[in-house]
Amino acid sequence: MSDKRNVNGNSKDEQLEQFRSDERDKHMTTNQGLKVSGDEFSLKAGERGPTLMEDFHFREKMTHFDHERIPERVVHARGYGAHGEFELYKSMEPYTKAGFLQEPGSKVPVFVRFSTVAGSKGSPDIPRDVRGFATKFYTEEGNFDLVGNNMPVFFIQDGIKFPDLIHAVKPEPDTGYPQAASAHDTFWDFIANNQESAHMMMWLMSDRAIPRNLRMMEGFGVHTFRFVNAEGKSHFVKFHWKPTLGVHSTVWDEAQKINGKDPDFTRRDIHESIENGDYPEWELGVQIVPEEDEFKFDFDVLDPTKIWPEEDVPVEIIGKMTLNRNVDNVFAETEQVAFHPGHVVPGIDFTNDPLLQGRLFSYTDTQLIRLGGPNFHELPINRPVCPFHNNQRDGYGRQTINVGKTSYHKNSLSKNHPRPAPEEEGGYVHYQEKVEGRKVQARSESFKDHFSQAALFWNSMSEPEKVHIKEAFSFELSMVNDKDIRQQVVDMITNIDLKLAKKVAENVGVTVPVEGGSNVKKSSPALSQENTTHKPDTLKVGVVLDEGFEGKSVQQVVDGLKEQNTHPVVVSTTLGKVKGSNSTEIEAEATFDTGDPVLFDALYVAGGPNMDNSFKRNASYMVHEMFKHYKPIGATGDGRKLLEGANVTGETGVVQNDNTDSFLTSFVEAVAAHRHWDRQV
Repeated sequence: MSDKRNVNGNSKDEQLEQFRSDERDKHMTTNQGLKVSGDEFSLKAGERGPTLMEDFHFREKMTHFDHERIPERVVHARGYGAHGEFELYKSMEPYTKAGFLQEPGSKVPVFVRFSTVAGSKGSPDIPRDVRGFATKFYTEEGNFDLVGNNMPVFFIQDGIKFPDLIHAVKPEPDTGYPQAASAHDTFWDFIANNQESAHMMMWLMSDRAIPRNLRMMEGFGVHTFRFVNAEGKSHFVKFHWKPTLGVHSTVWDEAQKINGKDPDFTRRDIHESIENGDYPEWELGVQIVPEEDEFKFDFDVLDPTKIWPEEDVPVEIIGKMTLNRNVDNVFAETEQVAFHPGHVVPGIDFTNDPLLQGRLFSYTDTQLIRLGGPNFHELPINRPVCPFHNNQRDGYGRQTINVGKTSYHKNSLSKNHPRPAPEEEGGYVHYQEKVEGRKVQARSESFKDHFSQAALFWNSMSEPEKVHIKEAFSFELSMVNDKDIRQQVVDMITNIDLKLAKKVAENVGVTVPVEGGSNVKKSSPALSQENTTHKPDTLKVGVVLDEGFEGKSVQQVVDGLKEQNTHPVVVSTTLGKVKGSNSTEIEAEATFDTGDPVLFDALYVAGGPNMDNSFKRNASYMVHEMFKHYKPIGATGDGRKLLEGANVTGETGVVQNDNTDSFLTSFVEAVAAHRHWDRQV
């Protein structure tokens, strides 16, 4: 008899229902269920006397409060989680026997946690940093965790160096700062002296490190895994998450301002998107390489500092993930969720990637200290939706009440139950790879090319992206106090591109290199965000209105923007109804103080006939900031005067037209482009 159960997209939500507690219309009780008559005053010996130890309610309440916090994650401390489902488009049966990848149209529940890596739990949302992108699939065969990032490569090649990397990027021990930033001496000292990080540094200095939001961010499994099919044949595989909205980013000045205006910007964005029904979607893609082709590339397929260029190994789209429900409780779900790259199902296995091998140990070890013991799998968010049975017993936080006499294998008293399942009954069997060699502390020669793919990344960037990378290196290294470290990093960059190194050297005050560079001419267009999807869907458009605005035309524009699935947000001097002509009234949802331009993706300026100097100053500031950050700007009626005063008319992505239909067509097209990089800023 099978111990599986049918799993669909709602299975996890149905399981969690038994753990939810709605306290509306309930009496207050202690944790033992005793109703309490008061919660305002502790028990005292007289009205002005000392509190008594006898007050069990006070002691229980205070003790629980004192123990509310658990250690935050050493990395990925600042996270946001959401529930959803994964639907399979195409069967992967030729490559893997994983049950959830067999039948097109089948669905399994998922939980995703996005995070920044370096900062503490209280750090802002948009530092220049890697983003975690961890997905837990609740399948009928157990949980599969795809624990990845928004960049496909990593800083190091071997897990033993991970503590060194994190020690270097964390706040410096003698000062305790900077927080959530890599622009300091110890980090760049590590980079200069561990040049396997060169490729990752190109990604970190690119726009990928400052995403516009979590919904417009790619995800990658980073490592090379194995697919193993029912016949036991193995293929190497890399996993990709492709956002249906495309991959889009902020610019650095904008990111810094967002962190000040709204440090919760990206978590607020995804929460509101789910609440509004604009469910974030990613398509799952795989790159597959037959095992016999392992050595046919000019890089080692097991090296985590290398990509498989999509032009050489195409990404095959096999399914879609939709996030459709926010968490009920951030602590119980987002903070207590425990991911582990070793959580796999039959048909998915590991390779000898030395960074992956290190993670297979580290993640369990981390959960033991963070979640208080070995029973973290029993927390509701971590429980698989299929049954689990074994001889593990006791420990902190044990919830299962195991019945029976035996807790060992093999036994006769319980007829040897629970018994192992053979492979034909779904038991996990490791791929039998032949391994031989001497015990050595060494690295393969094939891992020692640190600059070819860094040069490939540079070659693949558009001109605006290259400018941003130059500016990022210059900003970061300008914050490094030790001139020798700045020089070492520039010398490292020289191995990637001589022009890049020269420009950075000039900007940070070190010796400008005169020779060097890479012979790599290859590029991968798939790496450039210039080639991503562009559409207006879900973008937030600030609408600047003053009393007396042209009611009919403005209302048509606002309605037209909504029809294009954008979200107009009216900004004015005060909150409440803004009255226009023709008895039109539109609700202002933000003021100039709360509706900062960095919080919007585009700006539509309608103004009004009697704008005072204060309104004009505030509106002009919004126009200048949007223009400086290359965002779309539109104006009709009285708003056109503000654009003329700001001297931005005629520039790319600036749309003016008093014909409503023509304006809408052109403005929506400009909004869909996201950024207008050829603008003269």
